[in-house]
Amino acid sequence: MHFPARLSMRQVLFCGAAVVTLSMGIRHGFGLWLQPITQAQGWTRETFAFALAVQNLAWGLFGVFAGMLADRFGAFRVLIGGAVLYALGLVGMALSPTPLLFALTAGVLIGAAQAGTTYAVVYGIIGRQIDPARRSWAMGVAAAAGSFGQFLMVPVEGFLIGGLGWQQSLLVLAALVLLIGPFAWGLREPGFTGGAPVQREQTIAQALREAFRYPSFQLLMAGYFVCGFQVVFIGVHMPSYLKDKGLSPQVASYALALIGLFNVFGTYAVGVLGQKLARRKILAAIYFGRSIAIVAFLWAPLTPMSVYLFSAVIGLLWLSTVPPTNATVAQIFGVAHLSMLSGFVFFSHQIGSFMGVWLGGLLYDRTGSYDIVWWLAVALGVFAALVNLPVREAPIRRGPLPQPA
Repeated sequence: MHFPARLSMRQVLFCGAAVVTLSMGIRHGFGLWLQPITQAQGWTRETFAFALAVQNLAWGLFGVFAGMLADRFGAFRVLIGGAVLYALGLVGMALSPTPLLFALTAGVLIGAAQAGTTYAVVYGIIGRQIDPARRSWAMGVAAAAGSFGQFLMVPVEGFLIGGLGWQQSLLVLAALVLLIGPFAWGLREPGFTGGAPVQREQTIAQALREAFRYPSFQLLMAGYFVCGFQVVFIGVHMPSYLKDKGLSPQVASYALALIGLFNVFGTYAVGVLGQKLARRKILAAIYFGRSIAIVAFLWAPLTPMSVYLFSAVIGLLWLSTVPPTNATVAQIFGVAHLSMLSGFVFFSHQIGSFMGVWLGGLLYDRTGSYDIVWWLAVALGVFAALVNLPVREAPIRRGPLPQPA
């Protein structure tokens, strides 16, 4: 396999971080719209939660195909298409008069947009353009950028809702997300000009067969399912959980911002540690730590200070699973099909996201409480810690492969 001359590391990290900051920063604030939209439209929380559950599922499903396209034709085209879909989805989210249209725009369109503008695509660029010795660190930088986007954008989104109303705020974000386009220009990779595919030793079918038969790949997918369940449930439903308990909306906005701020440090630190320690042990510690943090949060008296402490701790562990998971996939299978394989792992993450956000709304409407889902998140965290421990990180040993046609 041969890749042409690489982009500079500084350019890749700056443009990639900017793309992830915009894409992830906007989506992390969607929980702030739950109560304004449901109250204005007369919908249940399950209606809103189902649309965001569809969004996460669509993100995972389309992420597989976005990864395939990015691996074959380069990330630039995928990023541009994703930015346009994102803007259209936000406009639709603002103007949809029925739950069905809301699910199609806030759900399917934005989900497809996120598939083309977030980690699977950006990490494919990092894998191809940055030396393996610094790959885990670089992925940590990109993940930290997504967290900084949350810290930066969530308060902005709360301010916009308070000042402009929920509909106008979404239209402002629709214009803002188009800034992904100029940063995508800086991520045009040599060798993909004109859509010319890079030569590879494996076909897509061979790469998929190899990955899905490999136990460690299956274990990484199982752990990532839990990651999706936990973070999306918390991100979407915690603002309403806090309001239900009598805390002000500002507490929820500050809590989500603190999660983003502390995850800047958490993801960067994990990216650095991933160059020195066994990533399977790092992942196990992250998942187990989340369970401990949730238990402490549920047992402690609920005050603004306890919320902020929980947000800081869970923030350190929030997206810190992303660099070691993707770096391990790259380490095992190489980078030729990295975006596609990362897309499949992320699809498992998004199935978990679907379950977390949808069950949160469903069980709240049925029981009037989020308690069942909180404790389910605790149990799943312990499960994820255990399944990551047997992962083998060494490069897979391949026999002679038939040459692709």
